[in-house]
Order: sequence, then C-alpha cells, then structure tokens
Amino acid sequence: MLPNSSEPMLLNRELSLLKFNERVLAMAERPEVPLLERLRYLCIVGSNLDEFFEIRISSLKEQLRQNPDQVAADGYTPGAAFERIHVATHELVDRQNALLTQSVMPALRKEGITFLPSWEWDEGMRQWAHALFLRDVIPLLTPIGLDPAHPFPRVYNKSLNFIVPLSGQDAFGRSASIAIVQAPRALPRIIKAPVEICGLPHGFVLLTALIRAFVGDLFPGLEVKGCYQWRVTRNSDLFVDEEEITNLRQALQGELSQRNFGAAVRLEIDDSAPEALESFLQDEFSLTPQDTYRVSGPVNLARLMQLCNVVDRPDLLFSPYRAPVPAPFDTVGDRPDELFAAISRQDQLLHHPYQSFQPVLDFLTAAAIDPNVVAIKQTIYRTGEDSELMRLLVAAAKAGKEVTVVVELMARFDEQTNINWAAKLEEVGAHVSYGVVGHKTHAKMALVLRREGGRIKRYGHLGTGNYHPRTAKLYTDFGLITADQRLCEDMDKVFSLLTGLGARRPLRLLLQSPFTLHETMMAMIRAEAAAAKAGKRARIMAKMNSLLEPEIIDALYKASQAGVKIDLIIRGACALRAGVPGLSDNIRVRSIIGRFLEHSRVFYFYANGTENVYLSSADWMDRNFFRRVEVAFPILDRGLKRRVIRESFTIALRDNQLAWKAQPNGSYARVRSRAKPVNLHQVLMRELGA
Repeated sequence: MLPNSSEPMLLNRELSLLKFNERVLAMAERPEVPLLERLRYLCIVGSNLDEFFEIRISSLKEQLRQNPDQVAADGYTPGAAFERIHVATHELVDRQNALLTQSVMPALRKEGITFLPSWEWDEGMRQWAHALFLRDVIPLLTPIGLDPAHPFPRVYNKSLNFIVPLSGQDAFGRSASIAIVQAPRALPRIIKAPVEICGLPHGFVLLTALIRAFVGDLFPGLEVKGCYQWRVTRNSDLFVDEEEITNLRQALQGELSQRNFGAAVRLEIDDSAPEALESFLQDEFSLTPQDTYRVSGPVNLARLMQLCNVVDRPDLLFSPYRAPVPAPFDTVGDRPDELFAAISRQDQLLHHPYQSFQPVLDFLTAAAIDPNVVAIKQTIYRTGEDSELMRLLVAAAKAGKEVTVVVELMARFDEQTNINWAAKLEEVGAHVSYGVVGHKTHAKMALVLRREGGRIKRYGHLGTGNYHPRTAKLYTDFGLITADQRLCEDMDKVFSLLTGLGARRPLRLLLQSPFTLHETMMAMIRAEAAAAKAGKRARIMAKMNSLLEPEIIDALYKASQAGVKIDLIIRGACALRAGVPGLSDNIRVRSIIGRFLEHSRVFYFYANGTENVYLSSADWMDRNFFRRVEVAFPILDRGLKRRVIRESFTIALRDNQLAWKAQPNGSYARVRSRAKPVNLHQVLMRELGA
C-alpha cells in the first residue's frame, strides 16, 4: 500500500490503457490538427477499443469465471476491476461518439466531405442509390427470418449486422416478427456518390444507409418497422495447448478458423434501436447492459479511416514528410562491396520514421545479390502481406544462399500472414523455424554471414521495431547496422538457440529474455540506487510502450527513495504511480502522443559516468521478460550514444506540445509551458529530415 494510504502501489493495467486512449482521442479534439487527421485519431481509438475488448476484457471475463475473489496487485478483484473499467469505457465511447457526430463530421461537411443520410436524398440521389442497391448489394444479402426452422445465425466477430422488426404474414402464412440481415465483408462500407448526382465534391453513402433505406426490398409484402445496425465483439485470444501439439503451424491454423466465433464480450447497437431489440440481442449472446454500447455513428468506426486515403484533400492532412536515406546509404545503394565496407568502418544508426527504412532493405538486398554472402538469418514478428523484405529473403534462397528465418506464428492478428510467408519460404528451400513454443520470438534481428579474405565475417541489423516498411513510416523505432563481431556473434548464438537445441550460452554484449534481460535491468537500477545513497550522481531514463512488471516498478520506487532522478517516457499502459510523496517523489512519467506512434524502447543508466545505453525490442512487462525471446543491445559508439540520448530523452523531456504528465492517481495532464514551443516530432523531422 502507498505510504499513509490504503491505495495499492500499482495502477490497474486496463484503466491505464483506457487513459492512453483518452490521450489519443484528445488529438482528435485539437482544432489545430488537420481535419482528416482528427478523423484518423477517432478511428484509431475505435480500432484500439476493438482489440481492448477482444483481448483484455475477454481475459478479465475469464478471470471472473475462474478466480472471482482473487485480489490482484492493483488492489482489485476481477469484479471490481470490471465495474471500474466499464464505467470508464462507456464514458470514453460517449465522448468519442459526440466528437464524431457533433464536431468532426460537421466540420468535414463544411469542406464538402460528408456521408449523405437517406433523409437528405433528393429523387435523383434516391434513384441512383436504389439502382446501386439492386445491382451490387441485394444479390449478396441473405435475410434470416427467425422462427423454429430458422434459428439465430452464427455471427462473425465484428461483422456488420442489422436487426429488422417485421409484421404481417409471408407466402407460407407464417407470422413475421424479427429478421437478421448480415452484411458480407465483400461489400464496401463506404461508397462514393457521383458529383453530378449528390452535388458535392466528396459525397459518400454508407452501406448502412443503403440497407436501411431499401431493406423493405428484402421482405416484400411485409411491414418493416425499423432497421438497426449492430455488431458483437468476441474473444479473439488464441489457445494452443503447448504440451499436446506436434505441429505448431497446423495447430494454429485449426485455431484461427474458430477465432471469429469466440465468446461474445461486447454488443454495439444503433442508439435509436428499441430497448426490446437490445434485450433480445443481449439474451442471444449472454451479454448484459454493461456489455452494451449504443452508438450514434457506424458501429465499426475504424472503417471510416479509409476516408483519409480516398479524399484528395492534402490540405486536411499532415504536410507530407519524405524520410531521407542517410549517409552512407545514400551513395552506396545496393553495391555490396561498398555497403559492407561502410558498415565495417562504423556502426550505422537509423531512427525511423525520420530516416528511411530503405537502408535496411538495401542491407538485405546486398546480402541477397552478393556472391560472397553465404548465409542470411532473420527473425520475423510482423512484416505485412506485401513485404519487400520477405521477397528479398525468398530471392536469396532461390539464389542458393543459406536462408534461415525464425517466423513467430503467434504474432497476434498477424498469424495467417506469417503462416503464408512461412509456406512461401519453405517452397524455395529456406530453413523455417517457429522459435520456442511458449516463448514468442519478439527479438528483431537480421544476420548476414559473408566470406572475406578466407574467413567468415558477420554483419547484423538489430532493431526496436518490426521489419514492416509500412509501419516504419508511422512508428518511431531505432535500428543499428553493425559489423561489431561481439554483437554479431551474440546474435548467432541467439539464432542457434531459436533454431536448435542446447544449453544456454553466455553472451558478451546482448541481453536476452528470458535469461539475462530482467536480472541485468534490476542490477542496473539497484546500482543507481547504491550510487545515490553513496552521494554520487545517479540517473535513470527509460522509454517504452508499457511499464507493468512489479519487480522493476518496486526497484524504481526504491531507487527514487534513494535519491535517483528517474524520467520515464511511457506511451501506453503504466502501472507505476509517479510523484507519490515518500514513494516516487523523484520519478516523472511522460507520455508523448502525436503524429507518429512512439514505439522504441531505450534504457539509460548513468553508471558512474559510463552512461550505459541500451536499445531493445522489449517493454518492461512480465511477458517481455519471462515469456518472450527478446534482446537488448548496447550502443557503444560515443557519437551514436549522444544521438540516442538526445533523440530519445533530451528533446522529449522539453516537449510542451505533445507531452502528457502522469499524476499519482494514474490520470494524465497535458504539459503546458510559456516557454518556446517544442514539438518532439517536428524537431526530429527538421533535424533528421532532408
């Protein structure tokens, strides 16, 4: 418990995640943010909430069933946590709906961008819409009239559905009451209306509006009393029995087919739907009013994000930013000898998205075409369906290189994509491994073995983010391309553990989960505390996505009490209470929310002036320390170390435009200052941009 208080020392993870989404939603509320970007932030919150229910709420409901009386480290039983979380979630969704319907959509309409509701259609618009419905929509719809011969249909996770109350008798003399209409995923959710028909440069019709307007065509001779959109969110966590499986890929494919039909955890329904229909759906899915969210816009808000891509209004988006290819990659290109020579001369640090991801692709391109390269080893967590990097690995295997790829099949929501790439790699003779069952391979590594002067020399890339060129334009991450043989030999040892069997092997420079990362971080925190107690200078700075691991948090509390100044930049969930008198007086927690998604993990310890700086793929969470294969790698070059400190901490701790400061109770307040405006993302775009 907190000093002089009955409050627990840790904050609730789910409530902290909701606070993060409040900060994202605040970006959509800021009038200085371009209008289509405000819509994008709204959609991001919608997408985040989908995953929140699919994973976090599903897990909490499972705890409610299995251990309802267990008190967690945050002081809550599952039931008490559930109550608090649902209150906070309903407040967030209400705020989101109001922002969409009362602010963003009216502002878009003033710019000639609007969704045209059926009650605004003139006769020409109605004729066009009806023809479209008859031609493209109605052939794909299969209405289900509920009766003993037509039970309630199976409903996909997050699919768009309609509940239609009816009266009258059909051709067989059956009395009609309720029908369900499911909208196939093949149907577009947003349809562009011709300018000459709607009179607007960017007029759109939602599929929801089309079906509502002409649903009567599906039920000739019956009276349609309404048509209301709804969808259910289901438990989407996968379960694979690690003790029983013999083929992980095969077992996972079987489990994926059932993901869309997990237990329902949330019902979203049109806010105009009668309560009786809401209750009917709640009963059907064993949900309660707590689990039900009435929405005034589309039930799947994330689908509106495509509007940001189809509307040609660059003035309503962030100004374009073209990440430069830094030296020496801007001159060596894919010339293997020159590229490898440049890496041999000096470690190369890349900071995405301010600097291009292209050098990583050039590194692998050179490896694929260079006759002196004999082998490539690569980890893959997320890479995307259309991945140039994966095509390079396929080409390298076809060219006769020894290509070894550790594919993480359990990367949530990318499982099928990774299965597909694994199959393609195997087809061309690459060695494909799925890592260690029970420990997701989350480390980001690429290793190239090249024959030089009669010996094998290693070159490596280590990163904090995924090998995903699209997200590399949106997420902030560091990457290091190096010829340091100590680092590269450590990487090779990690690959050997992932692809083969054997005892744990000591590493010279890399820290690895589940073996040395946690114990080393703990030791470094304790060393700073000891230095502070001895009257020496002590300092800790860390940047990550989430901070949840209790032992690390306890060590940080003790370091704060010893006098260590600690600055933490945590984008998302944070269980640590900052600034609590007597506990964490010396700890400041900031969250940066802006144009880019803060994703890099950086750890700094003063270490009596040595200034240890590590970059990592791992957050400070239980799963990253104990249930994943992760690496943290030191930045050894003094110049690069200064860069990492400045670009990760110095500017971020001065930011007064994008930064939020955590309060002791877990709430956040926007950082405000009369000083010169400092926007972390703009500063780095200016300093690292072309």
